[in-house]
This record gives sequence, structure tokens and C-alpha cells, in this order.
Amino acid sequence: MSSPSADEAERPSGVARYLVIGAAVLAVLLLGAAVGLLVKLPGSTSSATAPASGSADVGFCQDMSVHHLQGIQMANTARDRSTDPEIRQLAFDIASTQLEQVGRMKGWLMMWNEHEQNISGVYMAWMNDSGVHGHGATTPEAGKPLMPGMATTDELTKLRTMPPGRDFDVYFLQLMLRHHVGGAPMAEYAATRAGQPFVRTLADNMLKSQSSETELMKDYLAKRGAAPLP
Repeated sequence: MSSPSADEAERPSGVARYLVIGAAVLAVLLLGAAVGLLVKLPGSTSSATAPASGSADVGFCQDMSVHHLQGIQMANTARDRSTDPEIRQLAFDIASTQLEQVGRMKGWLMMWNEHEQNISGVYMAWMNDSGVHGHGATTPEAGKPLMPGMATTDELTKLRTMPPGRDFDVYFLQLMLRHHVGGAPMAEYAATRAGQPFVRTLADNMLKSQSSETELMKDYLAKRGAAPLP
């Protein structure tokens, strides 16, 4: 039985690879939490004047974190399985940006002594005073997405099990494009209604970065002879 080559000996096993990835994800989340907890931004509040539990600040951070985490999941799937360098780069950029944003939001929630996730089972209730965006409280139903733009369990399963290739890339683009569009009203609402300046700034930055990614995904779909999901 031959000995492994030097390259093979240095190449990390599958388990080691996932441990490294997991450690990197944890490090980014911890960094975001530290930023949220330690950095005193202009206009930030003390714990004594933290946003109320039902406020736009708290609701946005809780619900957008859930929305983002699914986007990260889909992006990681595309980054690992696509054979197209364009798709892999886009997926990496989305996952990296949204992971850092989740870290910030969870850090602020911790500072405000709030749950990291909405425990009421009703999402987006903090947007109920707006008739402009056409969104309000949503309650999860079996087989349906938690919030606008989110993929269903069946859709996520399909994405994970599709063989790499053009059809996989198109389906990822379609799901992620719909995901970005569906989450935009939350960011729009928080960008104008959140009480904390740094929350408004984060929401506005999300809109800018995702608007650019949305146009890029539309271009990628057109280049592949496909259209967005209806």
C-alpha cells in the first residue's frame, strides 16, 4: 500500500474542512456581537432606554436575522456545489455580508436583553402600522414560508439535491432573487421607522447592497436564458 503524497498529507479531511468553516462562521458571529455590544455609535442608547420589545428596532433585528440565516444557508449551498465561478463568487459575497449583519443584529438584541429570535410565532407584527408596504404580521403555516421571499422546506430540499450545472445555478438565482425582493420591505421600513440611528443605517446599507445584487442576479438569469420566479 503506497504512502500518501505530500499534497495529500497536507490536504484537510472533509471533517476538518467543515470544522474550519464552522469555526470561521462562529468567529464572524462573535465579532458582530462584539461590535454590537462594545462599539458606542453616535445616538446609541443605554440599556435603560433600550427599544421596546415590540418596536421596529427589535422586530427588525429578530425577523431579519431569521430571513438572513436562510439566505446564508442557500448561498453556502451554491458556493459549495456550483461549478460556475460567477455563481460561487456571488454566493460567497452574499453569505459573508449577511453573516456579518446577523452578528450585528444579534449583538444589539443581546445588549437590549431581548431574545435572539421572535418567540411569539408571529413575524413582522412590528410593521402593522404601515399600509404602504403591503406587509404585516405573518403566522407560519405548514408548507409555506415564514416571511415574504423565504423558500419553503421543499424548495430548500430541491436546491440541496439538484445536480451541479446550469439548472442548479438558475434555481439558486431564482430563489435568492425572490429572497432579496421579499426581504426588502422590512429593510425599507426599518430604514425610516427604527428609533436607533445605527439600526436605520444598517437597514439602509442592506437595501443598497441587495439592490445591487438583485440587478446582478437578474442579469445572470437573462444570460442563462431564464427568468425570475413568478
